[in-house]
Amino acid sequence: MTDRYLSAVLEEAEQIATHHEQVAQSSDHPEHEYLRYAVLRLLEDEADDTSVEVPQIDGVTVGYGEDKAMYESWDDDIEWWETVSPQAECTRFRVFYPDEYDAVPRVIVDVMAVLGAWRVWTGSAAACGSYDHRERREVHYLWPEGHPVEGLLANRLQDPEAAVAPDGGRTGDVRDRMVVTEHSPQHNDLEPRTRRAIDEAMEVSLLEKGGRYEVRSASGHWYEVDVISESCTCPDWRKRTPKGGCKHLRRVDQEIKQGRVPRPDGRLPPN
Repeated sequence: MTDRYLSAVLEEAEQIATHHEQVAQSSDHPEHEYLRYAVLRLLEDEADDTSVEVPQIDGVTVGYGEDKAMYESWDDDIEWWETVSPQAECTRFRVFYPDEYDAVPRVIVDVMAVLGAWRVWTGSAAACGSYDHRERREVHYLWPEGHPVEGLLANRLQDPEAAVAPDGGRTGDVRDRMVVTEHSPQHNDLEPRTRRAIDEAMEVSLLEKGGRYEVRSASGHWYEVDVISESCTCPDWRKRTPKGGCKHLRRVDQEIKQGRVPRPDGRLPPN
């Protein structure tokens, strides 16, 4: 689920950078600003349309600011500063949620996890002097400037063709294996698994962006192939893990190379 939330955060941040660039006009770290504003909009159910549905919780409010600046605006005897002292070049998120929850709602945990933030405090909002939110609880997260997720957004904004797929896959082609067909001159010289991958009737379809494919074998069984992690759910792969992949992994490679199924990022090859 967290990979899907990463997709949603990046998509919303890209929309903000495109349509609300003033958010980061005075910042030396624009990607950081776009991303933290994206988190605010996602959790407060104000985001533009994204390809991923983010569960909503009534009563969630998000505040954030530079950790050092926030510390200087409060008395230094506030409870949370005793837990974790102010951190330089970090954003502190204060996420408020209804006190009916015994634990921090999972959607908050997952969205903040994909951002690369870490939890530093949770407790009653009233205990923090939050009069407007006194009937709620709050959780604090710290997120450093320069986190790798900012690089993912920068790639998307500067060169979409070279971007990293938001759900963990890589754009561009897969491993450079030889493409052959049953009529190729080198067909008979292929190792058995590659030959079966070419000869047998299989149906291949993209299951999820990020390199996950579904393969239906001639026997009618369905298997899931991940070309990024180079794995398959078939017995051959699970029991023997053959070098070069099982026949299903090899067949997916062939289908991608020949442009018959989308690439791992969901796009078809240009040719």
